Amino acid sequence: MSNIGFALTGSFCTFDNAIKQMKILKAAGHNLTPIMSYNAYNFDTKFGTAESFKSQIESVCENKIIHTIQQAEPIGPKKMFDALLVEPCSGNTLAKIALGIVDTPVTMAVKSHLRNSSPVLLAVSTNDALGNAAKNIGFLLNVKNIYFVPMGQDNKYFKPRSVVADFEMTELALNHALDNKQIQPIIKSY
Repeated sequence: MSNIGFALTGSFCTFDNAIKQMKILKAAGHNLTPIMSYNAYNFDTKFGTAESFKSQIESVCENKIIHTIQQAEPIGPKKMFDALLVEPCSGNTLAKIALGIVDTPVTMAVKSHLRNSSPVLLAVSTNDALGNAAKNIGFLLNVKNIYFVPMGQDNKYFKPRSVVADFEMTELALNHALDNKQIQPIIKSY
């Protein structure tokens, strides 16, 4: 099928869901290359250890993790991927992509991949998507070759500004992005 870069950033509470989607995409025949931000690659959290996640990810993808800026830079020049998926895409990474900041393996991967006018699919997961991060989502909705996995409020009463992508929509959203289309609706009601 397609060569897909699968990037993970520091929304650790969604890593299990992201790995589930890796398995689905792999079973569908995609070749997956994992990419991790520095924090995603190195931090142990209450959701699991870095070593455990890295082991699972490499096992599913059957490829080594790209985890340095130097490893991510050739993605564009070598035309390594048909699409790049950032799942989860934290608010921090979302802001950096919107502002063109390249200081992690994931932001370098996005920058390098976009040079080929190829699709980047973002699966937002941030507690302030309807706060400070809203301007970055709005900006990126208007950037060519940037697409979003449908998203919605995950806990509207206790975290009213928090939004998480519907990870179950990843494969369908990816297929749309590969056809240079944004899946609709972008905003879901949970």
